[in-house]
Amino acid sequence: MPISSWPTWAEALAVMNEEDRAAAERLRDRFAEAGELEPENAALSEILEDFPQLARFLVLRHIWPRLIDAWAVSGALERLPAGARLLETGTDRDDLVKVARSVAYDTAFGLLYMICFGRDDEAAEGSPGWAVMESTPEGELTGRQLDGLHEDLLSLDPSGREGADLIE
Repeated sequence: MPISSWPTWAEALAVMNEEDRAAAERLRDRFAEAGELEPENAALSEILEDFPQLARFLVLRHIWPRLIDAWAVSGALERLPAGARLLETGTDRDDLVKVARSVAYDTAFGLLYMICFGRDDEAAEGSPGWAVMESTPEGELTGRQLDGLHEDLLSLDPSGREGADLIE
C-alpha cells in the first residue's frame, strides 16, 4: 500500500476501537522515545502493513552514530597506527575521515544486505540459510521477519543528508 493512500494519523485512530487506539498511541510513543523522526508514520506502517517497524528501527538506529560517524570523533583515526601515520604525513583529516566513514557505510550496507539475502548462493545445494526475526522482550519469535534492512540505512543518516556527504 503506497504511503499516499494511507489514512492520516487522526483518520486511522478515528476508525479504531478504544483498545486498538490506545495500542496505536503506545506504539507511536515508543517510536518517538526511541528517536524515530516520524513516529506516527512508522506506527501506521507497523499497524497497516504488519511490518516489524519498531524492531527494524531499533536494529538500525545506532549504525550511523556508532559505526559510521564515530570516525569523525577526535582521536578515532589516531587510534589506528595507519591513520596516525597518514595524519603525521600531512594527509587532510577531513578527507581521511570521509574515507573511513565511506568504508564503514559500505561495510554496514553490505553486511545488512548479505544478512537479509538469507543464503549463501555459492554454498553447496542443500545448505542452510538464515533469517532475522523480530522477538518479544522475552526472546520468543513473533514470526515477523526483518527484510531489507539495508534499504533503510541511508534514511537514518542523522545529518538528514542520506549519506550525500560521503560522495562529495
